[in-house]
Amino acid sequence: MSYTGNVAVGGAADTRELPGLTITKVAVGPMDNNAYLLRCTQTGELALIDAANEADTLLGLIGDRPLATIITTHQHWDHHAALQQVQQATGAATVAHPEDAPGLPIPVTRPVQHGDTIGVGNARLSVIHLRGHTPGSIALYYDGDGELTDQPHLFTGDSLFPGGPGNTEHDPKRFESLITDLEERVFAELPDGTWVYPGHGKDTTIGVERPHVPEWRARGW
Repeated sequence: MSYTGNVAVGGAADTRELPGLTITKVAVGPMDNNAYLLRCTQTGELALIDAANEADTLLGLIGDRPLATIITTHQHWDHHAALQQVQQATGAATVAHPEDAPGLPIPVTRPVQHGDTIGVGNARLSVIHLRGHTPGSIALYYDGDGELTDQPHLFTGDSLFPGGPGNTEHDPKRFESLITDLEERVFAELPDGTWVYPGHGKDTTIGVERPHVPEWRARGW
């Protein structure tokens, strides 16, 4: 069956195969968070994006394979509720932006900044800092070392969803920061075919969302 990205808490994970990288998406409760297990197709190395909750579910997904890295997209509790337990069980390195690292339950062993890369075996994820939902929110971009330039892949945490930016709690400064970063660092840089994997709910694409960016800016959230 082809990948849809439509997953539900308590339901099956969904997996897609890309050149160089396998992505497995699973939903965990109680906030219907998405977690993403990445596997390098050449080396088998694993990385987890957001140990959100349900440590047993995540560890079951990992199985007996070694987990090298846990990447946390931002400091909100629902994206790291299982971080400590999964890290202790696996010994994985922890990655996050230094602006959000103090809000996590365990130390970050590798702080990352905008423009840095994170290795998953031979695969490479580029870090995009998107300020506003939290000061240190990051997105992760994968283009298969140029093989997927027309249809790359972007993990956005809570900074971009189908229908708009992440919550900035009606703070005009935070909203201006996030919408500007999205315009300059995502929509101005990435093609319409970019597949977007958000921190909650269904996937989308840059092409689906792009026409609505002026509406989002006008409405202010």
